[in-house]
Amino acid sequence: MTPTAEDTLAERITGALVGAAVGDALGGPVEGYSPEQIVERHGGRVHGIVGPWHGDAWRTARPLAPYHKGDGHVTDDTLMTHALIRVYATVRDHLDAYAVAEHLVPDLMTTPRWIPELAAEALPLQRIFLAEKWLVARLHYGHVDPREAGVGNVVNCGAAMYAAPVGLVNAAHPAGAYAEALDLAGAHQSSYGREAAGVLAAAVAAACAPGATPHSVVDACLSLAKDGTREAIEKVCEVAARYRDFESALAPLRAAITPYDTVGPDYRAPSLGARRPSRLHAIEELPVALGMVLVAGGDFRHAVLGAVNYGRDCDSIATMAGAITGALGSPVPQEWAKTVAEASRLDLWAPAVTLTEVAREVFARDVRRRRAHERAFAGIGAARCSV
Repeated sequence: MTPTAEDTLAERITGALVGAAVGDALGGPVEGYSPEQIVERHGGRVHGIVGPWHGDAWRTARPLAPYHKGDGHVTDDTLMTHALIRVYATVRDHLDAYAVAEHLVPDLMTTPRWIPELAAEALPLQRIFLAEKWLVARLHYGHVDPREAGVGNVVNCGAAMYAAPVGLVNAAHPAGAYAEALDLAGAHQSSYGREAAGVLAAAVAAACAPGATPHSVVDACLSLAKDGTREAIEKVCEVAARYRDFESALAPLRAAITPYDTVGPDYRAPSLGARRPSRLHAIEELPVALGMVLVAGGDFRHAVLGAVNYGRDCDSIATMAGAITGALGSPVPQEWAKTVAEASRLDLWAPAVTLTEVAREVFARDVRRRRAHERAFAGIGAARCSV
């Protein structure tokens, strides 16, 4: 039986969301370290789910404590992604910066949820990073215009790491995903952090299109990206196209992104100019994720493991690579997905069901809006012709 468009949509959305969560969980325990440190700690490259970097001492080891990173636990990337899906489930239409203020911030502040890294129920606000706490400070307490609230925040991948649902609601429409994510992310980020959210959403939307390939995804990103983000993607992907295995690509990809990355060589000791607004720079995570997708030829396992072993902010890199390859249709290993779901005590599939329903509703609404515009525009033309 030939799959229907709706079946394919559900499969792409499920692949992207489950893939993002699995990538997040695999990258978490080695986040912040170099490829060389990862090899030394694990006796070679990471090839699946591993335990905490400090073993049983994770409860007190700094700078990680009190978070249990490893053993299949997702991080704030997935928590924020699922929170955004809950906003879509409430609004059931395209989102903007005001939806962040009116729905996402209250969700983070008021509803206790299971936090895998804390092994407890807690408010998501108690887990998210300072760049995400900014949302609460600016929107709830500061009453800042949501469209401008991201100005002044640290410029990082905070908005991009959970932008995949925007691409899925705009499946096969990269320009629409880009515009919606830029609007929404204005509440959270500015400069190249906001730009990255738009481009990541576009990448996921492009990956959902029939016949999509890693190269068509990158082409869609390059057609929309601006300034340093565009140049960083172009340069990193030019390098990535020369490699077919992540091992040999690790150092070249890092060298390619270095001129655009403000953090510097020591991820845990950022440079003085780190994470400040600029038209010349880009976040590291998105170009490297796209590069790994190219190196892997769109294969989920290869792209995610490449992202994980790259180190640095590898949970977010693997989240993005997992979302893109999952949307491309590359299967997420069932054993990984099952372990992550059980360890994190999260249903990784229910959010996909919800978002698929929302995406269908939004598309139907978009068609009606488009038809109304066509009729109105045709009416303007008819009126002119009758004069």
